[in-house]
Amino acid sequence: MSKFQLKNFFKDAHDLMLVFLQFFIISLHFFQWEFLQQKQLIQASPFSYFLGILIIIIAFIIMLVSIKDLGRNLSPFPRPIKNSNLVTTGIYRFIRHPMYYSLIFISIGVFIIKLSIYYLFLTISLALIIKFKIALEEKYLMNKFKNYFLYKNKVKV
Repeated sequence: MSKFQLKNFFKDAHDLMLVFLQFFIISLHFFQWEFLQQKQLIQASPFSYFLGILIIIIAFIIMLVSIKDLGRNLSPFPRPIKNSNLVTTGIYRFIRHPMYYSLIFISIGVFIIKLSIYYLFLTISLALIIKFKIALEEKYLMNKFKNYFLYKNKVKV
C-alpha cells in the first residue's frame, strides 16, 4: 500500500468513524440503560416537558426542510458526493449546516424533557462530534467548491 493509499484509507476511516459515532450517540437517546443511573439534575415539570417537545418539533421541521433543500446532494458523510452541487438556497441561505444543528437541538429537547445527567452527556457528546464533522466537511467543501469561501463568509452560522 502506497503512502497516498494509506493516507486516503485513514481519511475514509476518520469520516466513517465520525458518522458512526454520530449515529451511535443519536441511537443512545432511544434506550433506557438499566445499569446506568438516570439521575435527574432537577425535577422535570410540565413546562420543561412542553418546552422540550416544542424544541424537538421545530428542529425536526428544520431538518425536513434541509433534507428537501439538499435533494440528491444528501449524504451522511462529511465528504460531498461526486456529482453534487453547492446548495445555497432555501434554508441554506440562512444557516450553513441546518441538519447538524437540528440534531443538536433535538438532543437538547430530549435533555430538557428528561433533565438527567445521561442526556446532558449525550447532548454534549453529540455537539462535539458534530463540531468535528462540520470542520471536516467545510474543508472538503472548500476544496470542491471554489465559491464556498464566499458562501461561508456570507452565511455565518
